[in-house]
Amino acid sequence: MSVKISEEGPVFSRIVAGCMNWGEWGANLNKEEVCKLVEDCLSIGVSTFDHADIYGHYTTEELFGSVLKSNSSLRSRMQLITKCGIKLVTPNRPDNTIKSYNTRKEYIIDSVEKSLINLRTDYIDLLLIHRPSPLMDPFEIVDAFNTLKEDGKVLHFGVSNFTKEQFAMLNQFVPLVTNQIEVSPLHLDPFLDGTLDECMYKRIRPMAYSVLAGGKFFSKTPEDQIMRINKIVDRLSRKYNVKPDQILISWVLKHPSGILPVIGSTKINRIESAVHALDIKITDEEWFEVFEASRGKEVA
Repeated sequence: MSVKISEEGPVFSRIVAGCMNWGEWGANLNKEEVCKLVEDCLSIGVSTFDHADIYGHYTTEELFGSVLKSNSSLRSRMQLITKCGIKLVTPNRPDNTIKSYNTRKEYIIDSVEKSLINLRTDYIDLLLIHRPSPLMDPFEIVDAFNTLKEDGKVLHFGVSNFTKEQFAMLNQFVPLVTNQIEVSPLHLDPFLDGTLDECMYKRIRPMAYSVLAGGKFFSKTPEDQIMRINKIVDRLSRKYNVKPDQILISWVLKHPSGILPVIGSTKINRIESAVHALDIKITDEEWFEVFEASRGKEVA
């Protein structure tokens, strides 16, 4: 259930629990509900939790951290990911006057210091630059990463939403262990633009969010593209005697780059369903059926 995501990288659970919707931006769970969800995830082998400083308008990390404060023994059983670099306009950050990106050394270090306090931990297993900034200076990012590494505050580093060229540029100066990107049958770009190829070339495992396209596959009024995909998925779910969401996740899992899906649900049954999707092995032709349905045409 656990895998090493790069040669020098951390060992993560094959399915990652995405925490974006745990707080104000979604289910608005209370401390007791977060505690139960964390323990339920750990009980089914999901030990890696994905955060970002901005989630819940900068409040979700603190909510999660309140559980670790009450039960510090949980920390040794999990791996924590967080991200920084996006500046949101919110009352919780009154100095932010426009949504923007900041990847300067001082900002990265300050963001990590805040995350450590909010998460009630001494270290972050993996820090990601949340989005590439047009103004990012790789040398400032490297300086920040080196300082955080030397201080023992961050163990590993990666990026999120980077193109293959942006990834390659930064990876020249500091070893990156992953690129967290959007991947689903509705978002095929990574299969075609070299992003996943770059990960395989560097022998790192990418992470994927929105693998179920934010629930669009289950819309009551689906668009034509989704209807085409669902027709294939429904047939495959009957063939393999599994749920449609498991077929969709198995489709992402099939890629040889070894994608780690980030499951953003707050329902343990849905997270467990993703775990069971690891056992589903669709054929190459079935993968291409979904691919073709998404594009609306056969491959060249």
